[in-house]
Amino acid sequence: MTEDEILLGLGLTVALAVGSQILASRLRIPALIVLLPAGFAAGALTDVVHPDRLVGDDFSALVSLSVALILYDAGLALDLRRLRGATRAVVLRLLLCGTLLTWVAVLGLGPVLFGLPVAAASMIGVILVVSGPTVVGPLLEHVRPSDKVRRVLLWEGSLIDPVGGILGAVVFHSLLAGGLRPGHFHVGAFLGGIAIGLVGGAVGAALLWLTLRLLRLGETLGTLAQLATVVVVSAACDMAYDDTGLIAAIVTGLIAANLPGFDMPARRPFFETLVQLIIGLLFVSISATVTPRSLTPVLLPALVLVAVLVLVVRPLVALLSTARTDLTTGERAFVGWMAPRGIVAASTATTFSASLTAAGLRGAEQILPITFLVIVGTVVLYALTAAPMAARMGVVRPPRARPLLVGGAPWAVDLARSLRAAGVDVLMWAGSAEERGRIREAGIELAAGEFMAVAAEPEARLEGVTSVYLLTDDDDFNALASAVLRDGVDGPVHRVGPPPDSEGVLAPYTAGDTVFGARLPRHVLSTRHQQGAAFRVRSAAEPPPPGDEPLFLVTRDGRLEPVTDALPAGAGEGDSVVSLGPTPARAV
Repeated sequence: MTEDEILLGLGLTVALAVGSQILASRLRIPALIVLLPAGFAAGALTDVVHPDRLVGDDFSALVSLSVALILYDAGLALDLRRLRGATRAVVLRLLLCGTLLTWVAVLGLGPVLFGLPVAAASMIGVILVVSGPTVVGPLLEHVRPSDKVRRVLLWEGSLIDPVGGILGAVVFHSLLAGGLRPGHFHVGAFLGGIAIGLVGGAVGAALLWLTLRLLRLGETLGTLAQLATVVVVSAACDMAYDDTGLIAAIVTGLIAANLPGFDMPARRPFFETLVQLIIGLLFVSISATVTPRSLTPVLLPALVLVAVLVLVVRPLVALLSTARTDLTTGERAFVGWMAPRGIVAASTATTFSASLTAAGLRGAEQILPITFLVIVGTVVLYALTAAPMAARMGVVRPPRARPLLVGGAPWAVDLARSLRAAGVDVLMWAGSAEERGRIREAGIELAAGEFMAVAAEPEARLEGVTSVYLLTDDDDFNALASAVLRDGVDGPVHRVGPPPDSEGVLAPYTAGDTVFGARLPRHVLSTRHQQGAAFRVRSAAEPPPPGDEPLFLVTRDGRLEPVTDALPAGAGEGDSVVSLGPTPARAV
């Protein structure tokens, strides 16, 4: 390729990766639905979007390191404190049953549907074991199932990737060593590969401890240190044994996220953006390597395989894995309706298919097209059906609001009482013992003492909370917390406005959503409450009394909307308004 062709190919690949994700966000659909056909079309219609030509033989190595970065980022989101009880039992069973049943099913169907030898069918089976957070995560964000189901599926997706990767490496080396004849599947090699990955993860965690804890690097250098650590450790492990870098990456992330004392940067915008870009580039690049000619002979058999995996294998895996747990019938059914394949399946298929084809294994050239069609089939099917299936099974989180009010001042507690009287499920948190006692006396649900500390951790999620209102007497705390919590809540984060003449360190200069606008800053609310103004609930259809200040609109379907200036035009019968009444006149 000429220099101009290379530049055009790289530019087009990046444009497709970013543009597809932007389009998907505007359409409110998972990005994979756009990324896969975009890459496939670019590969079929142009000669420049081909990673084999742009990068050459180094493409598989770049894919491996890129997936390691994705898995490290996924590991940072896995809080081991939440993998306990029924969740832990279900996840472990899903890993074991899913791996065995999927592998066996594909191993049996491969020769029948595609005419493949057992060796090639075995390779496809182990590739299709994996799912992955890059696919499951966006689908769950789109569906918004219950917290219990969300935890189970995210843990399964994150942990099955390295397990499937190392199994794939073992099968791959076994095939190169002589196929599936007795004695060529080396259990020792499998366990040794896991050991290499675990050691690599420990080394990566030690390097992060050195750079983030001892050297106290800031946000920018700390992010660069994470990037370098994951790449170096994953590359070293892959040099020792193929695909063990995936294990090392996720173990490094797990340790960094769960070991006390790690000084992880609270915000990692560069790293998060890089991971998002990598996901787009990988899907576009790998899809471009699949040709229409390779898909035609395997299209119909692949659809049959997808049907068996979705309608038979996955429900059976879920049935066995969730038996005798506290999951409801609907939750068990939804777990059985969520097993899309993603980037790890595509990357391992790309790597192993080329090597096995070069080694002369019959049917190896069909590994990538079959895997590609299964990825497309499962992603599209689950993306189109997950939301209605979740609603039918009753596992969608209820639309009713569940706000978290942070602060325990008397006016904030009385406001929480009024919201609860309007039918809102209110949760409160406060730091001091006096304020926490005041919240308990009011009968408001009180979050655990460490709740805010956990919420401030990188990648943490305030599960079940639909919005946050920071109402403490410390304006700087409110401003800082609003910035830290914004990405950890499935909804808006508001703070009460500081006084106009505030001389705080952060509050007067920090942008963000201040609840109630400039008309009711914190000191006005507190003063009026102390002077006798009361919070009250009325119907939105009623005319407001004189001096009444509307604060919240509680809609008939349970949503909570803060009022900045005036009530929304659509407010009416069935809606409620929580307002602050006038200050009573003093007796003469």
